[in-house]
Amino acid sequence: MKHNVYEDTTATLEKGHAYPRYLTITVFVAALGGLLFGYDQGVMSGAVTFIGHTFQMSSGLLGFISGCIPLGAMVGCLVAGYLADRIGRKIMMFVSAILFALSGVGCAVAPSVAILIASRLIGGLGIGMVSTLVPLYIAEISPKQVRGKMVGSYQLAVASGIFVVYLVNALIANTHSIAWNQDIGWRMMFLAGIIPGILFFALLFMIPESPRFLVSKNQEERAKEIMGKVSYDSEQTINNEVKEIKSTVQEEGATGGFLKELLKKGTRMALFIAVMCSVFQQLTGVSAVAYYAPVIFKNAGAGTGAAMIETVLIGLVKVIFVAFFMGMIDKLGRKRLLKWGGYGMAACMLLLAFCFDQTSMAKMFDIFIIALIIIHTSIFEMSWGGGAWVLISEMFPNKIRGRASSIASFALWGATYLVTQLFPVMLDKLGSVWTFVVFGIFCIAMGMFIQFFFNETAGKSLEEIQEDSKK
Repeated sequence: MKHNVYEDTTATLEKGHAYPRYLTITVFVAALGGLLFGYDQGVMSGAVTFIGHTFQMSSGLLGFISGCIPLGAMVGCLVAGYLADRIGRKIMMFVSAILFALSGVGCAVAPSVAILIASRLIGGLGIGMVSTLVPLYIAEISPKQVRGKMVGSYQLAVASGIFVVYLVNALIANTHSIAWNQDIGWRMMFLAGIIPGILFFALLFMIPESPRFLVSKNQEERAKEIMGKVSYDSEQTINNEVKEIKSTVQEEGATGGFLKELLKKGTRMALFIAVMCSVFQQLTGVSAVAYYAPVIFKNAGAGTGAAMIETVLIGLVKVIFVAFFMGMIDKLGRKRLLKWGGYGMAACMLLLAFCFDQTSMAKMFDIFIIALIIIHTSIFEMSWGGGAWVLISEMFPNKIRGRASSIASFALWGATYLVTQLFPVMLDKLGSVWTFVVFGIFCIAMGMFIQFFFNETAGKSLEEIQEDSKK
């Protein structure tokens, strides 16, 4: 029966009707959390140009405010993982939506640096929660044949949020005077973020709790009902899957506490791979490019207005190539995309280093620099951008998935903070050339890591992945 169901689903995929409408709506609503993530992460790229004037901040303090998001996110993901395993994924997504809205309002009306920092930290808490919860939730509710694509929709939403905020930033910055932007404009950039936050909160009422969480809380019938709505599987197939989930939950529960389960042979290796992939995702240099894109473009010869517009182009590229990622992740598999993505980004970084070294042909190489940043961004979005979140969401046992995923997310946000804080220092101390050489070396290392340590997970149920990890 399982074989026939898989064939039926594969055939359905080829016809373009891969999954029920209920699954599409559920994943769309959950993925909106990624839109908030992208918006809040990218808003500083526009505000940073003007915000220092209002409070007369030093560059160091301005850098710290930029880094408040990953700092808050490190705490948020740990809190979310623990509570998600206790009270559910959906409730914690509601909490993250509230934090997003509060952060936007707080930043917009901040009368002092202290309030601005506190508001940014609150936004970071929300981002940390949503970055842990949304991929986890989507992975648990999606049929295995399209799980990668569905989790990829989260990265699409992140990229869309970044594109939207880049567009908002550019419109505000280029349609008003510098004085207005320094006084009011940057506040409007933050305030606009409450709109998607309120929308996310309202739409969450439409979606169900994760079936796997429900099974872990002995609510099998409710879980079966939801699984029937999100897949074309027969009643018998769903019953068998629920039994398999329940069996793994009971087995995990019999092994002892969280730490003992986490340190078991298969889970220990899964944690190692997830944490390394989380850190590697940031060592691609993508966060540095995202936060400092206008600065990089200005250093490459663009004016302030042109740099903002070119940053919008980066945002559009992200959206387009995440869509490609969603189409390929379940067909080509995780391993192939991540491995070659690492090598491709390494080539871009090393070529960027070469271009920044060519001072005698500056204008020509300015164009190459912009092109290489766009290509690097494209490769990232087709591989590690969504790929790391897919791996984190599917590698851990049911009973501890929330908490284990939060550890990997914590590592990702820790790496994000270090990269965003060290990138300007690296540019200053090492220069552009060696900064990009360092990132290029990291990209080579991540391609090799995937090649030697990671086993393919595409097309397998979450329970099958756990069984494979024990071998």
